[in-house]
Amino acid sequence: MTEFLDVNGGRIAYQVTGQGPLVVLAHGMGDNRNAYRFLVPVLTGAGYRVAATDLRGHGESSTGWSSYTRADTGADLLALIRHLGGPEEPAVIVGHSFSGGSATIAAAQAPDLVSAIVEVSPFTRVAPISIAAFLTNRRYRRGGIRLIGVALTGSVGVWASYLNIAYPGPKPADYTQAIAALLANLREPGRMAAAQKMGRVRPTDAAAALGSIRCPALVFMGTLDSDWPDPQAEGNAIIAEMPAGLGRLVMIDGAGHYAHTQFPDQVAAALLPFLKEHAGA
Repeated sequence: MTEFLDVNGGRIAYQVTGQGPLVVLAHGMGDNRNAYRFLVPVLTGAGYRVAATDLRGHGESSTGWSSYTRADTGADLLALIRHLGGPEEPAVIVGHSFSGGSATIAAAQAPDLVSAIVEVSPFTRVAPISIAAFLTNRRYRRGGIRLIGVALTGSVGVWASYLNIAYPGPKPADYTQAIAALLANLREPGRMAAAQKMGRVRPTDAAAALGSIRCPALVFMGTLDSDWPDPQAEGNAIIAEMPAGLGRLVMIDGAGHYAHTQFPDQVAAALLPFLKEHAGA
């Protein structure tokens, strides 16, 4: 059942399932909370209360926001945590891609509300485009060309082409149906425009917050993620900018940009022990 939270500037959609310590799931740009469809039952079965939310402009959340930065989304996540539990019940935030940076900002700004963060293929650092890799790395080039195309045109079709590359190798059994539903949602007025605006925002706000987090952080990267020429190097660079000892990197072999959807069992195998240590249950 979808619920809604009014925040400054619009309305955020979310769905809560399960009982136990709170885990908030935030997807990336051009997606919606259905991206966590495989992890939600695993987390609820392990004894967590899971709040999967749609970012502003996405899914069932409202469109027409004046701003779509990672700091904005981080504030939305904190508003949701306050609404669902507050300081008496801090949450673990799981953020994918764009929302990985939002999780970082939220943790730095409100350590009383965030007990730990998990970042999946996160854009949390200002990583320069590698011209050399663009010329020599076919995977990086193919994904990058399509991301540039989306930024310039806002084409749902180009986004679908990018997703096909971002899910290399085996795709989820329901991939065709899930992507069709996602693209239908993105064709609703204002939704692709929101994704475009997010895509144009550099993660300088998230990068500035990395050194200020106080909670443990788990970072997942797929070995075949087309968004970086060297995903493992990017993951290590993010952790290097956190305070010493807080971050840990897990590489998911064969995964692209959507490891949590493409290989949910492998992600859960590392995520559940992390949650048990830092969120209870």
